[in-house]
Formats: sequence, C-alpha cells, structure tokens
Amino acid sequence: MIVQEKVNQAKELVKEFDIDCWITFTRESQINGDPTLAFLTGVDVTWHSAFIITKPGKAIAIVGKYDKATIEDLNAYDEVYDFVTGFKEPFHKVMKELNPEKIAINYSEGSEICDGLTYGMYLTLFKALAEINMEDRLISAEKVTSAIRERKTDIEIANIKGAIQITEEIFELVRNYIKPGMSEKQIADFMKHEVEKRNLEFAWEETVCPAVFTGPDTAAAHFAPSDRVVEKGHILNMDFGVKYNGYCSDMQRTYYVLQDGETSAPENVLHGFNTIVKAVEDSKQAMKIGVQAVEIDKVARDVVVNSGYDEFPHGLGHQVGRYSHDGTALLGPAWEKYAQKPFQKLEEGMVFTIEPRLDVKNRGVATIEEMVVMRKDGAEWLTSPQKEIWLIGE
Repeated sequence: MIVQEKVNQAKELVKEFDIDCWITFTRESQINGDPTLAFLTGVDVTWHSAFIITKPGKAIAIVGKYDKATIEDLNAYDEVYDFVTGFKEPFHKVMKELNPEKIAINYSEGSEICDGLTYGMYLTLFKALAEINMEDRLISAEKVTSAIRERKTDIEIANIKGAIQITEEIFELVRNYIKPGMSEKQIADFMKHEVEKRNLEFAWEETVCPAVFTGPDTAAAHFAPSDRVVEKGHILNMDFGVKYNGYCSDMQRTYYVLQDGETSAPENVLHGFNTIVKAVEDSKQAMKIGVQAVEIDKVARDVVVNSGYDEFPHGLGHQVGRYSHDGTALLGPAWEKYAQKPFQKLEEGMVFTIEPRLDVKNRGVATIEEMVVMRKDGAEWLTSPQKEIWLIGE
C-alpha cells in the first residue's frame, strides 16, 4: 500500500534531514487539505489533525474521534490519538513527550507542493505550541515534503508507466483519425471519448486536456481546443495525459499535415522538428544525479538558440506524479518566477518531463514532451520517445 510505503519513507527522510519531528497539520481536508495527505493518509480528515513523523522512527496521528478508525485501518501509524472537544490535549501530551528541538511544519515560500498550511491553521498551531513554550522551534518542512513527493517508489513508477502506456495508445489512435478539415475540438473530443471508454481521469482540467493546436499563430499552450480546422501544410501538436491509479502522464506529440503531392515534411519543418529531437536527447544525456536542474535547461536552450530559433519562453521540464506538475525541482532557467526551483539538484526517483519548443514560420509549433525517471546512472526513458514527425495524409 502506498501510504505505508510513504510513511516508512518519511521516517527515513526526517533522519536524513536531521529533523526532530515533522508535523502536517490540517482540517476539513476535502475542502482545503494539504497536498502531502495523499501520501500520509490517502483519505480525508475532518477536524484539526496532526500527522507527526519523528526522527526516532515513530509515526503518530492525532485526529477527531470519528476519523480514528479510518487512520488506524491504514496500518501505517504506530500511535493514533483521538479527541472530542479539541485537539490540544493529546497534541500537548505528544509534543511534551517528544520535546523536539526542531519542528518542521507544512509551509514554504518557494514551493507550492510544500505550502499546505493555511495562515489560520499556522496561527492555531503556533498558539498551541506557545502554550507549551515550543513556538520558537518551528522550521519549514520543505526539504522533507519535497523529497517524499519527488523520490518515487517502485509502485509509484509503475502507476506512472501505466498512465504513459494508455496515453501512447490514444496518441496512436488519434494519429489515424486526424484529417484535413477537422477542427481542434473534433480531435480533442475523439481523445476524450477514448479516456472515458477506459473509465480514467484526465491528468489536468478537462477543458484543456488534451490541448490541440494546428497551424501558426495559436495560443500555443494552456488553451482549450477551438473551431480552428486542420489545414494541409500545417504543423499540429497536442498536449495530453491521463491519470492512472492516482498518477499522471504528461506528453506532447507533433504531426505534419501533408500537402498534395508531398510524401514527407518540407525542409524547414524537418529542421525545426529535428532540432527539438536533439534538444530532448542532449538534455536527457546530461541528466545525472547531483546536477543542478538549471544546467539541464541550458543544454536544451543552447541547442534551440544555436540552431537559429528564439529560446522557448518556459522551463524545459517539470516533475510529474499525482499531479501533472508535481515537484519542487524544475528543469528551468534562473528566472524570478521559478525562485530556487532550478537550483535544486537531481535525485534518484525524480520523474521529469523534457519539453522544448520552437516556432516554424508559417507552419506552427514543433514540440515534443517526453518523460524520464532519474536512476543512479542517469535518466531513463519512461515514454517511447518520438524521433520522427508524424505525417497526416500519407
């Protein structure tokens, strides 16, 4: 079970980062829960709840009375305390017994996946700790929270592979479906139907999954399919993913629509597409444990710019897990909006996309989005990489 696996992993992580105890504090989690609860409980809780992992290797849960049986049933926690009138009595008891010097809690300035503690809940926790003179021991749990999401276990990797396999199947099906004159909406509806037939969820909001863009001068990303029709001589690209057993895929594929008399894409289209292939491959080869993510982004960015194109206006790749964007470390440039994410180092078990792009004048956007997992000896393909542009109208 993933929760048991991840709680055991958390016990090792607090030791690694020399944290006396890590508290994930939440309430009414169905409305406003901490993102990390997916690993610590896999279920929602109602009242003020604290999930505590300690350096000596104990996992402790403090929950409302009617949540206790559900948490005990996970078989992941060594001790489960419940309360009726308020959480502070069992919380104070546990914290006094632990007497930790450093208390890591679920907030972060730089990473959204580590910032699940609302301000109101922070004040509640701070005041509760102040009553036992522990309020000055608080630190951010960003390191441990990042690691538990980013260091994928074998079960998590298997689920991501399952999502990728289905995504690739649907990409192949739509490849034979696309015809000149079809609209972006028609193509997207075909793919949505395939997802629904398999009783699966989309990897991100359905309005823009899949995203379909045909020809030049499109929104290019994060925009719903339109009534724009596929034309001969245009590039068509799609961004698509599904969720399988709670884990996502996120892939992009590029097609060229043959004009009458053509048997292959024209030289300018091939040059653009092959530049993307090289940028992806060179980046993948450069991905090694301990390398800063910003260095990988530079590899791809240099390939694109040195081939005569403008640099792409986004990071090279993000992590994927329970969400399509899911991790602190980012393959990106040193831009303000990315904060410290590009300066994180690559670690074993991280799953990344690699997704450079470029504009081919009067044709459209050439892009590929592949997925890799970090292993001890470097990056390993999770997707079957697209090496040739897919032709429509052969």
